[in-house]
Amino acid sequence: MKNLEIERKFLIKMPDIKMLEALPSISIADITQTYTTVGARLRKWAEQGRTTYIKTVKQHLSDLTRIEEENEISPEEYERLMLLADPQLNSLTKTRYRYPFDGKLIEIDVFPFWKDQAFCEVELKSEDEEFSLPDFIEIIKEVTADKAYRNYALAKAFKPEPASKGGF
Repeated sequence: MKNLEIERKFLIKMPDIKMLEALPSISIADITQTYTTVGARLRKWAEQGRTTYIKTVKQHLSDLTRIEEENEISPEEYERLMLLADPQLNSLTKTRYRYPFDGKLIEIDVFPFWKDQAFCEVELKSEDEEFSLPDFIEIIKEVTADKAYRNYALAKAFKPEPASKGGF
């Protein structure tokens, strides 16, 4: 399914994870994200005992806006496409906390290689749409247009951490 994705992204101080987990309406997913040599991103998404596999292709329109084609795929298709994983990039693992706030869905991504910072993203309906973030989010800086803070750049820069005992 093709969608227009308009989002703002912030580097934030690491939030209190126990507080996040206790928020009403929070959803938590463990994600493994891999980039392929054919321009697709693959995600293994584990949430509430269910695992889904997603293939995404994005087309850059502006710093805030992309065309996003995202489709759920079978575990077999995922394994087949994983054979095309880009050897120049590491798979990223992260925990995503999704929290509805002030009419928006706030997404906080926590990576195992960062102990003091995380990402916060909010999707918008237009590039100039106003929004607010919860008080517990401490912004270090906006990184929406900074290529160094794209997940693709992180996949180049950081080596994977050993899987936690919960695993992915």
